[in-house]
Amino acid sequence: MDVEEFRVKGKEMVDYICQYLTNIESQMVNPDVEPGYLRRLLPSEAPQDPEEWDNIMHDVDKKIMPGITHWQHPRFNAFFPSGNSFPSILGDMLSDAIGCIGFSWQASPACTELETIVMDWFGKAIGLPNDFLTSSKGSKGGGGVLQSSASECVLVSMLAARNQAIHQYLKKENPLMEDSAFLPKLIGYCSKEAHSCVEKAAKILLVKLRILEPDENGSLRGETLRAAMEEDKAKGLMPFFVSAILGSTSSCSFDNLEEIGPICKEEPYCWLHVDAAYAGNAFICPELKYLLKGIEYVDSFNTNPNKWLLVNFDCSCLWVRERIRLTHALVVNPLYLQHANADEAIDYRHWGIPLSRRFRSLKLWFVIRKYGLSGLRSYIRNHIKLAKHFEKLVNLDSRFEVCNNVRLGLVCFRLVGTDNATKKLLELINASGQLFVTPAVVRNKYIIRFCVNAEHAKQTDVDYAWEIIKEQAKEVLEEITTPTRKEAIIRPPLKRQKSKRFSFTRSVSKEMYKRSLSKSNLFDGATPIILADSDEDEVEDTRLVPDEDDVFLREIVDQYRNEDKENKYNGVS
Repeated sequence: MDVEEFRVKGKEMVDYICQYLTNIESQMVNPDVEPGYLRRLLPSEAPQDPEEWDNIMHDVDKKIMPGITHWQHPRFNAFFPSGNSFPSILGDMLSDAIGCIGFSWQASPACTELETIVMDWFGKAIGLPNDFLTSSKGSKGGGGVLQSSASECVLVSMLAARNQAIHQYLKKENPLMEDSAFLPKLIGYCSKEAHSCVEKAAKILLVKLRILEPDENGSLRGETLRAAMEEDKAKGLMPFFVSAILGSTSSCSFDNLEEIGPICKEEPYCWLHVDAAYAGNAFICPELKYLLKGIEYVDSFNTNPNKWLLVNFDCSCLWVRERIRLTHALVVNPLYLQHANADEAIDYRHWGIPLSRRFRSLKLWFVIRKYGLSGLRSYIRNHIKLAKHFEKLVNLDSRFEVCNNVRLGLVCFRLVGTDNATKKLLELINASGQLFVTPAVVRNKYIIRFCVNAEHAKQTDVDYAWEIIKEQAKEVLEEITTPTRKEAIIRPPLKRQKSKRFSFTRSVSKEMYKRSLSKSNLFDGATPIILADSDEDEVEDTRLVPDEDDVFLREIVDQYRNEDKENKYNGVS
């Protein structure tokens, strides 16, 4: 492809993108394909000769698009937002065209310096202490860096904490011992509500991780952390790392930093990290900064503009209070990477795992400038307003209950009664293709997460989603409360594979299920929820078997039917 063909096809691609995003609402949110569908449609070997671009794009339409889950769809209410906007797309286009690898200042000065400036902009807007900014006078030498994901931010922070504990504390008494000899002594902590990336980081770094029970609101409290630390220190272990949450994946819960922080500071070398991947973006709104209480105790903080700030993946922001504690764990400085300005400029290759780095700051810079902080605040406030509207709709319907404290854009809800009814509801919602939502376990109950995600989401989108949910709930509850199977009018059963896919469940043996209950499992919003085989067998039958809890459900359904008849009689829609 020469420059002239690129000029023509590039313009066509922009038109294709615009058409896709403009007409995305006409698509089904979920693709109706089975695993392995694409392998059957594409050749088993790469082509020997060049192909025409138009033929490639034809295959995109006919073979790729049918397997796409449309994350930018106005009724994609699963997971958290997948940030995207036209300024961000343009930023990535320019970054790809420049094609620099910004591992050091010398490798591309603007790439390094823009990242430093934009991270200070964003850190100030969030309300981080001055110690986290590279530009603040009197700073201890903190700063921000762009990573690929929150998982990488947590891993890098834990790595820095491990290095600090070993080299500044444990190794002083035993300087000749290998670093690996100290690993069995180290232990980190997080809430059961924490993202599974914390557990993965501990596995990679070969350190122990203790998963603690949060309170009834999903918040890790100080006395729980203190008791665990005292117990572990009595066993000869050293608390070296705590990962706190501001806005958990399951329910958008918040750990109590004001209680956790002082306890971490009592330990010789205990690093306190905050994972605010979703919620951190909202702190640019002055009315939400109260959620940052206790930030003065924190050593590192991350949030993802590629979730809730209209920046497309990948773009995760990590700030550290003292960058020397981070870089000390990561500096490897061969001669061929050294340069004359190393003492005057930041080399971001010392701030993360990879050497190679994309020019990611361009898209964040474009988005902040094009929207302004006022525009970004309006976007976030709209999502919060719509979430509160959805919460109100749920609370007005006696068949449902809200299961989280709705402060941002996430509402967790369920059918009153058994978990199996809510699981069946989720399965039917997602199978309809009109809406996409995901489950979690909150306070040991299976719940459905409804997150406002689309950039231009409107109240009509929320109302439409609620109508779909009510329609599917009516079918589920009629299955449960119908006295005999003969009276039930049921749709054809879903295949077991589809049933598990749409309800995000994975069946295991009863023995394995019981073992899973004896340990804490961290949730990442994508891992299927484990069900015992006997529970999963019910999916084969499209009807749900009533149990003792369903007497209460019958009363609710009867009450709802009576209210519905009365409303229709009175002309109420």
